[in-house]
Amino acid sequence: MIKEQITYNDFDKVDIRIGTVISVKKNEKARKPSLVVEVDFGSEIGIKQSSAQITHYYNEDNLKGKQVIAVCNFPEKNIAGIVSQVLVLGAIDANGKVTLVHPSQKAENGLPIA
Repeated sequence: MIKEQITYNDFDKVDIRIGTVISVKKNEKARKPSLVVEVDFGSEIGIKQSSAQITHYYNEDNLKGKQVIAVCNFPEKNIAGIVSQVLVLGAIDANGKVTLVHPSQKAENGLPIA
């Protein structure tokens, strides 16, 4: 199902940036398996954390050092005791498995997505 149409001005309000995952650990208090990831978005935004249900394909070994794309201007949200500061973006299949969205080549942390 396609969502309702938005204007360019609506889209322009969303701050989507590239960052590099610098640490990964399990969110032990989460009801559904989740990882707490810290992402470096460069000097302007800094390091932010997120609790993400991405354990089907990702763990500390294959996620640390990977570049990801995230929404950086949502309000903070407490998820099972973790303050989630950004929303890491991914495609969700019919079974709820998430494939993260990432740049096709290395890019500078903090670059905006347009």
